[in-house]
Amino acid sequence: MTETDREAPAGIIADIPLALSFDWRWKLAIAFAGALVLLLVFGMAQPVLFGIGVWGANVPYVWGFDLVNYVWWIGIANGASLFAAILVIRRHDLRTSINRFAEGVALFAVICAGIFPIMHLGRPWLFYWTFPYPATFEVWPQFRSTLTWDFWAISTHVIVTTLLWYTGLIPDLATLRDRSRSLRSKTVFGLFALGWRGSVRHWAYHQTAYRIVAALVLPLILIMQSTVAFEFATTLVPAWHDTRKPLHFVVTGIASGLATVLFIAIMLRRGLSLERYIDDEDIELMAKLLLAASLVIAIIYLEEAFTSVLSGPLAQETLLARLFDQFAGAYWAAILLIVVAPQVLWFERARSSLLVCALASASVLVGVWLDRFSIVIGGMQGDYLPSVSGTYLPTFPEWALLGGTLGLFAGFLLLFVRFLPVISMFETRHAEHGDGS
Repeated sequence: MTETDREAPAGIIADIPLALSFDWRWKLAIAFAGALVLLLVFGMAQPVLFGIGVWGANVPYVWGFDLVNYVWWIGIANGASLFAAILVIRRHDLRTSINRFAEGVALFAVICAGIFPIMHLGRPWLFYWTFPYPATFEVWPQFRSTLTWDFWAISTHVIVTTLLWYTGLIPDLATLRDRSRSLRSKTVFGLFALGWRGSVRHWAYHQTAYRIVAALVLPLILIMQSTVAFEFATTLVPAWHDTRKPLHFVVTGIASGLATVLFIAIMLRRGLSLERYIDDEDIELMAKLLLAASLVIAIIYLEEAFTSVLSGPLAQETLLARLFDQFAGAYWAAILLIVVAPQVLWFERARSSLLVCALASASVLVGVWLDRFSIVIGGMQGDYLPSVSGTYLPTFPEWALLGGTLGLFAGFLLLFVRFLPVISMFETRHAEHGDGS
């Protein structure tokens, strides 16, 4: 390999996954993620061994962290998928630096989300009962059950997101195959490169397939987020039985996906010295998109409050409970973190600061989680029976599931960074040669 090859975009990016070892920072991060995954194993083992009574759920709080975390992770997956798909379809220059790990974020987040409905079953080892397989006892899934909806939604999401991610990887896998010095690496990369040789015919098929899969993501996102919202609508809880909930989940999900992609872009830029590829303009543009999303969420919050005031005594009582009752702190903190904190991004100096952008994206992520907590837990705080006097307090196994999925997500991302190109090499070559196609 010549020195010129190493300075080329493909050479610099390919050197990262082809390196014999990473430095101590990556090893420390993967060790910490592994410790959190062990915490996830503990959190999953508790309800399997002792039942979901180890969670803080009770009457009337029949749902808890399991649904909060599920909806939060799904929002991140949907937002990142939508962002990546639009960049592919629109052929925007931002796709060069962002798309590859945005697609990975979507895939890893939906895997984390899939854990929670399975654990919520109570008997997670029987999760396959939600699939209509030809069982000898002829017992079919109850298609009116929201858990069955989750199965179809998550499985479809995993398939489409994996296709989007893998289709974009194929040319770069071939590049790694050709540059690798290890026979084992050549074999593995060659197997997954599917015989790619970079011919005009291969490129034509690849670009067509890439955009077709990206187009499939767009209806999937709307269906997926709407399905999550309609799970709430199947109940009679006043705060949930509302047709505007799908819009709320879609908008806040997009914001959480954007925030995750921005945060990880900053981490990758700093950790892997990718300033040449994830430049200041990319960070600033994503910060502007995050600011725009926060403004749309502000309008959603105002619309919900205005509609509740005009909808009668029950809706007004529900709104007041969310604003001032036991879990009102989560609601106000969500508004502060999602709507107020990102307003600092109006200033160019703030958008040019990696620290400010990272803090703003982290603020939105935490705020969306608190928004989910406010909807799920706060929505069930109304007591309709005199005998009901319980309150919701999350237990350690629930916190372990949340922390464990964060570790699982981080572990997937770190392994992705270690073994695959985190920046699209073929898109980078096109960009540096002035080819935007």
